[in-house]
Amino acid sequence: MISGGMIDQLTVERFRADGHAVVHGLASRGDIDGYRPVIERAVREVAQRNDPQGRIDDYSRLFTQVTNIWRLDEGARRIVFARPFAVAAARLLGVPSVRLYHDQALFKPAGAARTPWHQDRYYWPLDTDLTVTMWLPLLDVTEEMGPMIFASGSHRVKVPGDVAISEGTDQRLARFVEAQRFPIITGPISAGDATFHLGGTLHSAGANRSDRTREVLTVIYYAAGTRVAVPANDNQRVDSEVFLPGVKPGEEAASEMNPVLYP
Repeated sequence: MISGGMIDQLTVERFRADGHAVVHGLASRGDIDGYRPVIERAVREVAQRNDPQGRIDDYSRLFTQVTNIWRLDEGARRIVFARPFAVAAARLLGVPSVRLYHDQALFKPAGAARTPWHQDRYYWPLDTDLTVTMWLPLLDVTEEMGPMIFASGSHRVKVPGDVAISEGTDQRLARFVEAQRFPIITGPISAGDATFHLGGTLHSAGANRSDRTREVLTVIYYAAGTRVAVPANDNQRVDSEVFLPGVKPGEEAASEMNPVLYP
């Protein structure tokens, strides 16, 4: 639970043991009501331009994805930079300061397929394990809408092979998750609650079997002071160019795109 910008110790301990946690009441219903039209407008405008935003993977069959909405207008910037979000990220990671890697609005339309098992840090040229993604629903996400699915404890083992989002990888990782006997955690989540997961945590999400679009804002944070790693794959190479412009491997990951959000 969060109160006054603080997360209780039990939530912190569960996050570090499991690689993920739910933080209840991170944003109020009133906040969410204010966020939705701002984020919906950003998604609509970018989708109409058919702008790939530097991505090399096409996830259009899974969701409409808009990255770095904070750069589109001041309202979106205030949402992404909201202090309680960054405070929660720093508290869970156990670090004194966090930077923004990037945000994403992920809108999964009715009928869209499930999101395959994957691992986020595969995409990030960051020389640290201290990365965390916040997944904040903008409306109540029921089982039918496809909530997040986590393989608890998977951040503590080396995952063999490719961990990018693909159907082939999904099948292999599903077998790996079963063989490792990781507890599978999922369930509905209310608007204003948020899940947080480490970059090394295997996760997926269900198909949207409802008649509504599943609307989510994600924000990725990492420990301030982190350095840029040599890209290990094409996705990391592109991410380095797009989200860490002008920063070379070995240098601090501190471009104009990566402001300190806490403190």
